[in-house]
Order: sequence, then C-alpha cells, then structure tokens
Amino acid sequence: MQNGLMRVAEKAKREPNGNFNNLAHHITANLLGESLKQIPSGSGKGVDGQSKQEAVANFAEWSAESLTAIHRRSYRPPPVRRVYIPKPGKDELRPIGVPTIIDRCIQRSTAKVLESIWEQDFLPCSYGGRPNRSALQAISTMQRVIAEGKISWVYEADLKNFFGSLDHSWLMKFVRHRISDERILLLITRWLKAGVMEDGVLAVSTIGTPQGGSISVLLSNIYLHYTLDLWFEKIVKPCLEGEAYLIRYLDDFIVCFQFHRDAVRFQKALQGRLDKFKLSLEPSKTKLMEFGKFAKPDCVRKGVKPPSFVFLGFRVYGLHFPWGYYAVASVVDGKRRCRFIDKLKESMRSMRHCSLKVQADNINRKLQGYYNYFGIPFNSKRLRSLYNVIMEYWRLVLSSRSQSGFVDWKKYRKILANYPIKRPRILFNREEFRAMGLKTSQ
Repeated sequence: MQNGLMRVAEKAKREPNGNFNNLAHHITANLLGESLKQIPSGSGKGVDGQSKQEAVANFAEWSAESLTAIHRRSYRPPPVRRVYIPKPGKDELRPIGVPTIIDRCIQRSTAKVLESIWEQDFLPCSYGGRPNRSALQAISTMQRVIAEGKISWVYEADLKNFFGSLDHSWLMKFVRHRISDERILLLITRWLKAGVMEDGVLAVSTIGTPQGGSISVLLSNIYLHYTLDLWFEKIVKPCLEGEAYLIRYLDDFIVCFQFHRDAVRFQKALQGRLDKFKLSLEPSKTKLMEFGKFAKPDCVRKGVKPPSFVFLGFRVYGLHFPWGYYAVASVVDGKRRCRFIDKLKESMRSMRHCSLKVQADNINRKLQGYYNYFGIPFNSKRLRSLYNVIMEYWRLVLSSRSQSGFVDWKKYRKILANYPIKRPRILFNREEFRAMGLKTSQ
C-alpha cells in the first residue's frame, strides 16, 4: 500500500466517524500502472475495442488525460459492453459487462483508495471481495462456530439479483458517510449511470452496480455493510436470547442460532429490513433448518434425516463420532463437481490434437485451481474420485486422436511418467484449517 493510502487507513481507523474530503489525489499514475498490470492479458475489449497491449503501449498518454479529467470532474466512463456466457448448471445465458481497459484501471485504482477506508469499518463477518479474506476462511469460521458453539439452527440465505438491484440513492447515502470529496462521489455516480451497450443500443442504468467493474464488489460490500452486517451486530444480536452468528460472502450468507424462536424472529425482521433497501431473497436458495450437534437426536426422534446445506460450493453436514466428538464437514457439492468435470472434459476434447505437454499443462492448471479451493479436510475421498475420473478420461481422449491410436494402460503409464497429472492433496490439515477460522473471526 502506498504511504499516502497507509495514512488514510490509519486516520480511518483512528476516526471511525471521520469524513474524507480530499482523496482524488491518491489516484496517481503509479496506481493506474499497478492496476493495469493486474488485468489479465487476454481480457475482453470494451466498447472502444482497445486491448490491454494497446493500453500498455499508450499508457503515458491516456493516464495523464484521465487524471486531468478526474480532477476537472470531466471524466465520463464509457458504457460497458454486454456479452453472454453460459449459466453454471443451467441451459441459460448470463449477461456480464465488459468495461474498457482504461475504465477498468480507473475503477481498480479508485477502489484501492476507498478500500483503505472501508477496510477499517467492515466487520469480521464479511469475507467476499476483501483483501486477505477468502471463501475458505468463511467456511472455516462457519465450521468452528457450529461445532464449538451452542448452535441448533442455521438460516441459509441468498439475495435475489443482488448486484442488479442496489438502489443508487441508498448507496450514495452510505458512501457519503465516509466520503465528501465531490470528485470521487461524481466518479461513482457516473459509473452507476454509465449504462450498458448491446448491439449498438445504449441502455441507461437506474439500479444496480456497474457490471464487470472492480468498483462493483466494493460498492456491494459497502451496501451490505450498512444494510445487513451492522444491523445484525448492533440491533439484532442484542435482542436475541441465545448465541447468533452471521457469516457473509458477498450476497451469500448464513446465520447460526442457538434457539429456534430467535431464528424465526430474525427471519421475519430480515424481510422488512431488505424491503426498506429494495432487496429481496431468492426463495429457492433460502431456508431455515435444524442443524448442529443437537439436531441429530431431534431428527431421529422425529424420524427425519439430518439436513445438510450448500454454502460457497460446499455441501455442509454434521458428523457424530462414537466417542462423543462432533464436527462439521464440508465437501464439494455434487453439482459443482459435475460441472467442473464436464468443463474439463470439454477442454480435453478440444485440445486432443495438441502436444502431450500442452494437454498435460492444461489439465494440471485446472486441477490445481480445483485442489486449491476444495483441498480441505473431509474432502480427500471426493478429490481422489475426481482424479480417477479425469485420468481415465484423458486415456480415452488420447485413444481417440486417430483410428489406430488406441492407448492401452501400459502405453498410458509411459505417457504419465513423462507428463504426470497432479494428484490431489489436502492443502490444510484440520488444525491449520480451524486456526485459520479462529484467526479471521477475531
């Protein structure tokens, strides 16, 4: 972090109700350059058709012009280009926005400046889109809270079309709690109103955050910080009779309760709270269930199966050991696993005529990303199963390269000796995983 931003962060921490009226000068050419480096080389082009390589070549020119425009309050973000990608697990297309490379750099740089302030305000229950906080930390904290606390009920919730539903007037009120620099406020307002370009037609935005932009995640976290996090910690928890914990990753969150009556009261109050800020819940992904160390005896008495739920791609369920120990296990959700296998198989088929090294590198790169996310305790059996499926399928792909190119296991073992496929491994042992949750929840 730049020295100037470090001083901003220190002041924000020292003055939790302080307001900042001179921030735009922290958006510098150096910060724009750092933001440009973080953009992947193959990123899609915006409405101006400029690639990252062209932006790098012309950096000195456009960075100076952009900084001057920001300080003169004349910078106007171009609309984002709308494209459609397949929706995971469904035969539908999901719209996404592609900002221009230059606008992406300015958004990243502005987000970095604002982040130095709001990172001092955000609560420990929030994990998504924040530096040094991850989905695995949210999972670890959830496991610790349920296993070690007096939790008996879990409320699983997901906000419906969250990023496309944020109310601009409320969002700007929240931003003004900390920011009074009109140059920054004008930038945010213009990003919110920039609109979407599709087939040459401009659709002006009246609600929601800018699609595909780096500023979008930060603005969304700010919105939910005031709408949900602070409300739960300052208003809801003091009124409850038992333990209660909120764990949120962007718009996906769970709330753990000791008593059913507390959960019901929260559920009723939540709907009214969301209505006030123009938000709503996705009914198909929202439910209240009995869950925890005390849930199994109740479920046995009622003759029903103990429930499980999906959170951040993991299927979560309770484990009761004969010696009385209770643990919360998180394993990859079956649908998520099938989607990954299908995508990797498709990639393998499309590259079947490439060299063996290129194919192995592609498989290993995708598997490593999968292992990095799902390589946690209790998930080793499913990782080995996935590895075996991929190993067998690659042999079939190699056999299909020509009519006479059948690859038997003897030949396949020789190929694997030269081009090995990464075996799964648990990246966190149980003590490290639990310690990660303890550290991030303090």
